[in-house]
Amino acid sequence: MARWGKALGAALVAGGLVVAGGGPASAHDGFGHPGTSSEELAQRWRSGHHGLRLPALDFTGAVASGLAGPLVFEVDGRDLTVGQAFAGLLTAVPRGGTPTVLAAADPPGGDVAAVSTWRGAVTWAERTGDQTSVTSSLLKRRTPDGTVRTVADLLAYEQAENPDGDVTYGAQVTDPSCEVPEGFGQYTGVVDTHGYGSATSRNGTTYVADAGANAVLAVDRSGAVRTVAVLPPVPWTITAEVVAALGLPECLVGATYLFESVPTDVELGHDGWLVVSTLPGGPEDGSTGSLGAVHRVHPRTGEVRTLATGLSGATNVAVGPLGSVFVAELYANEVSLVTPWGHVRSLGSVNQPAGVEWEDNRLYVSTDVFTENGKVVAVRWR
Repeated sequence: MARWGKALGAALVAGGLVVAGGGPASAHDGFGHPGTSSEELAQRWRSGHHGLRLPALDFTGAVASGLAGPLVFEVDGRDLTVGQAFAGLLTAVPRGGTPTVLAAADPPGGDVAAVSTWRGAVTWAERTGDQTSVTSSLLKRRTPDGTVRTVADLLAYEQAENPDGDVTYGAQVTDPSCEVPEGFGQYTGVVDTHGYGSATSRNGTTYVADAGANAVLAVDRSGAVRTVAVLPPVPWTITAEVVAALGLPECLVGATYLFESVPTDVELGHDGWLVVSTLPGGPEDGSTGSLGAVHRVHPRTGEVRTLATGLSGATNVAVGPLGSVFVAELYANEVSLVTPWGHVRSLGSVNQPAGVEWEDNRLYVSTDVFTENGKVVAVRWR
């Protein structure tokens, strides 16, 4: 069992996608919430300060449908640019117009993610490989005249720098007599990259949430790449129940397991900081709890401040009004709001939400992302 700490997170972000509990089965069923009540998670309201006025939202107004895995998208005005992960297509969906394919993954079979826009240009990431290895990872850009070029080779950067190469993950066991099974012991960050979310600033710098590298990267207009921050590993205490269920040695009970952070999205905050979601590796069957989080990252110093924790499958974020942050919780089948004080409140149940964007006083969410009819819905904020 190789790299258990990232197995599920990598399955999501590398294309071996999962079904969130409560959603209909698909070819990817089995990695999601088997035997777990996601309904309880969706209905659970977290305690805390609710100073913002939060309306009850109705996530049924589709503005785009028939999409194959709309895990990420961008809104410009009311026009959508959608990364269809299962089809490997970058698609423009103008308001009231006919969808147009802007680009296809090259080579075929790769996925399209990390979509952002800047001055009429569209930036996205393409990755080929499987859950445990990557053969290509590129950041690309399409200008308004239709020209497509590679901005940066993320795999080449990862091979040269491996930002989390000195970070330790896995079971932190000091007892030499404890025989830790392969895949559960300590290891350091391996060469892996998957640009999953991106945001492009006014000066043309594209920030990439690299789920494989466990880092946020910055790519300037010339294509130069640097590491902004490595997101810290997520600690979890191994329980007796997990040890018994997986047939692990009893000496692991009470030991700390450090999961890889797996950043899934990055957005530009109003105060100049970046907002980043993480979906740590490991089983999402409830046995480890809800380990997803939202962080604030300083784009120059790399300082990381955690804004909210306890999220169930945080796949995407959007910066909303008054410093609030919207987050898609895929495994809980809900969209939540994080206040500037870090408190979380559910905005309503949504089937298989993955992407979320805020534009022109509207909240956009991609839903039904593992079905044959993925959608993007829009809700006006009152």
